[in-house]
Amino acid sequence: MHNPNISFPPPAGMSNRSTFLHRNFLNLLTFSFLFLFVSLSKANELEALMQFKATLQKSNSNAFDTWTKEYGICNFTGIVCDSNQNVTEINLVGQNLSGTVSFDSICSLESLQKLSLGSNFLFGRISDHLSNCTSLQYLDLGFNSFSGEVPDFSSLSQLKFLNLNGSGFSGLFPWKSLENLTGLTSLSLGDNLFDRSQFPLEVLKLEKLQWLYLTNCSIEGQIPEGIRNLTLLENLELSYNHLFGRIPDGITKLTKLYQLEIYSNGLSGKIPEGFRNLTSLTYFDVSSNKLEGDISELKFLTQLKSLQLFENQFSGEIPVEFGDFRFLEGLSLYTNRFTGHLPVKIGSWAEFKYVDVSENFLTGPIPPDMCKQGKLKELLVLQNKFSGPIPENYVNCSSLIRLRMNNNSLSGMVPRGIWSLPSLSIIDLTFNQFEGPVTLNIGEAKSLAQLYLANNKFSGELPDTISEASSLVAINLSSNQFRGNLPAKLGELQKLTSLHCEYNLFSGIIPYSMGSCVSLNEINLASNSLTGEIPASLGSLPSLNSLNLSDNKLSGEIPARLSSLKLSLLDLSNNSLVGHIPDSLAISVFNNSFDGNSGLCSENIRNFRPCSPISGTSRGSRTFIFCFTAGASIIILSLACFIYMKFRYNNQDASMNRRDSWDMKHYRALSFSEEEILRELKTENLIGKGGSGNVYKVVLHNGKQLAVKHIWKSAYGDGMSFRSSSSILAKGKRYSPEYEAEVTTLSSVRHVNVVKLYCSIMSEDSYLLIYEFLPNGSLWDRLHGNQKIKMDWMVRYQIALGAARGLEYLHHGYDRPVIHRDVKSSNILLDEQMKPRIADFGLARILQVDAARDSTNVIAGTLGYIAPEYAYTSKVNEKSDVYSFGVVLMELVSGKRPVEPEFGENNDIVQWVFSTMRNKDNTVNIVDSSISEALREDAAQVMRIAIHCTARLPALRPNMRMVVQMLEEVEPCKLTDIVVDIETDKGKNQGQVQ
Repeated sequence: MHNPNISFPPPAGMSNRSTFLHRNFLNLLTFSFLFLFVSLSKANELEALMQFKATLQKSNSNAFDTWTKEYGICNFTGIVCDSNQNVTEINLVGQNLSGTVSFDSICSLESLQKLSLGSNFLFGRISDHLSNCTSLQYLDLGFNSFSGEVPDFSSLSQLKFLNLNGSGFSGLFPWKSLENLTGLTSLSLGDNLFDRSQFPLEVLKLEKLQWLYLTNCSIEGQIPEGIRNLTLLENLELSYNHLFGRIPDGITKLTKLYQLEIYSNGLSGKIPEGFRNLTSLTYFDVSSNKLEGDISELKFLTQLKSLQLFENQFSGEIPVEFGDFRFLEGLSLYTNRFTGHLPVKIGSWAEFKYVDVSENFLTGPIPPDMCKQGKLKELLVLQNKFSGPIPENYVNCSSLIRLRMNNNSLSGMVPRGIWSLPSLSIIDLTFNQFEGPVTLNIGEAKSLAQLYLANNKFSGELPDTISEASSLVAINLSSNQFRGNLPAKLGELQKLTSLHCEYNLFSGIIPYSMGSCVSLNEINLASNSLTGEIPASLGSLPSLNSLNLSDNKLSGEIPARLSSLKLSLLDLSNNSLVGHIPDSLAISVFNNSFDGNSGLCSENIRNFRPCSPISGTSRGSRTFIFCFTAGASIIILSLACFIYMKFRYNNQDASMNRRDSWDMKHYRALSFSEEEILRELKTENLIGKGGSGNVYKVVLHNGKQLAVKHIWKSAYGDGMSFRSSSSILAKGKRYSPEYEAEVTTLSSVRHVNVVKLYCSIMSEDSYLLIYEFLPNGSLWDRLHGNQKIKMDWMVRYQIALGAARGLEYLHHGYDRPVIHRDVKSSNILLDEQMKPRIADFGLARILQVDAARDSTNVIAGTLGYIAPEYAYTSKVNEKSDVYSFGVVLMELVSGKRPVEPEFGENNDIVQWVFSTMRNKDNTVNIVDSSISEALREDAAQVMRIAIHCTARLPALRPNMRMVVQMLEEVEPCKLTDIVVDIETDKGKNQGQVQ
């Protein structure tokens, strides 16, 4: 390149004027060349950015709206230039971008120093072209869905910041390539499915590191003593790995640490001496290890905000100095062996948000000031040996959400203000020695969902105002000294699922209003002094599974309506009941349920006298009864003939009357009438029973097949013919929650992978939903049930992808996502070509804008599919569906049910998969052995996606759009060779809507 500051002599013999012109010409040539060079450079940068843009798909993003020639490169959204107008930074974090990244185009930007693409929906493998970005100092690809192995970073020697956290990579991480990155100050590689490896010693050479995040990286072995070399570290996170042995003494040299997290490993031994040197430590978490000894070294760490030591074997006393800590917000010491008192001053200065010291051997009183600053949300001291009363101070703790003090030796009266705390969701005081009443102000506890007071000495009457605590889900007052009547308005507790009042002194009648507690599945009023009759209204409870009224003074007959209940436990023993035991209850499983009622009779249960309606009557009485019965029969027959003739000669009017009693709503073009549907709802057409109703197969006159779901109503039993039930149907139009949810969702859905709803039919006593009929039943049937068939991976993959696309449409196809809330293999139906449809939206609902309205205190879903966050939150969102779908993927890959005996007690398929992968190097080991050898690796890749979907933290799960993209990327090579081997009788198509 010509330098304009260097003089060149003019050619010999040239005049001064010529010399002047010559020099100007050279300068003009130089500047023209520079201008052309810069122009070409800008053109190249523009082309590179346009290529990068072209590889990405915009999704609800306006990130590229300014990426046009009119704006100029340096005005593009996310682009930063230097003073020479060269691109130095691309920052598109969290822009909802999806697609594969063109690193060959990006790395042609020679001045690029910072590339930030984190928190998007990017996928695919990272090409080797990334190694050409040799000027990069900052690289953020975290929280995406890339696949394959991490490329070699050796050439990126200028890197200071590297974030691949939660980015989807797998395989063996190239630890060796880090040796050249000696300038790194921040390294985040956590939450990826890397192959297991020893603690990477290469990291110990990166002495400029200030941030090291290697949580959930499949690292095993011991933390090396050489960790002491990283003296600039401020954050060290090594949690959820396979580390064992002692915490090295070298950690005590890292005096700049403000956060140290090494939880969920297998670490043992004591906290090392010298730990007191870490005086800057603010967040310390070594929970879920095997650590032991006392924690006296921690009493010097006065800057602590969060201290997590739970699930270890620590012992000794809790340092009294903790009472002077001013910044402590979270203290979790549960499941250890601590003894002595909880420091009396604890909380005097600190703005505690939660305290959990449960499952230790602590004694003495409850410290009074843990909510002194008014921020405490959770106070959990259960399973210790605390004594004395609840301090009066806590009546002012309006922030408190969870109060659990069960299994202690606490006593005295509960301060009146505790019962009415506005945010309190759970009060658990069971197994103590509390006494006195539940006060009237409990009706003000509008957030109270769980009230557990069992095994105390509470007394007095249960106030009627408890029916105003409208969020109550569970009440357990058993083994106390409550007396008086049960509140007459208990039926107003519409969310109540469990009521335990056994072993008290309650008297009076069982409130008839309890028949309105539509969510009740468990009632236990045993061992009281209740009188009067059993309310027939209890037979209207659609979910009631357990009913225990034993050891009372109940009289009268057993209501016939109890026959409609689906009970697993029934105990009416030791009362004063009389009359006939309903035949549907007189079964072997309930053989002892009626003992101690001498007035009962039954033809089916031994030890009870037979019911003889004419025994003990005179001959004249029998004659009268016979004549009366015969006369009544003649009248009934005559009336029946009259009705038949009227129907025959006035069919048109009758048909019109029948139509008038039904409300049919069309959602698609129909070729049938409601009469044609109603005619076919017969026992012989019943093909399935689900949690919310019977399902019938209906064949129309034109040969078209439909599935008709008859929603359960509390007024009639599940085995009853639809036509014959009208005489005992409940009066007044009542809407079933399942009906409303299913219709609201399905009536607006138009997607090839969501079951079609043709119409709904409603009367004042029944609800019908008419769907397309899918002849191959459900995925559960084909994988696990009596219709199980051999399915190779090609078929299973297509089912997985189709079902994912259906859920993607529900989550992303509306302004607000549709949450299914019961995703499982039995709710994925299969058509004649084994293509899937998402079905059964009985639990679905449109997500409300106000998140508070989306919470529920009733766990929705099915065992084995329920997301773990239900254990600590009542929020429902799309990530709960994603978890359930991940379980379905695990079923498809492994062939196993969500819950199997081989998984061990209290374990499910998710825990089994994680455990198996942690103990074996090859994911292929958990693939169903019936899948052909050539496709087992393809199946294993889907299992890796399933693991992403079932991450314990919802934030680490992909959304359904990302799941679809990941599944599309692992598509098997020869989908055209799919062979569907359906080994079943085509005449036995069952299992339509579960």
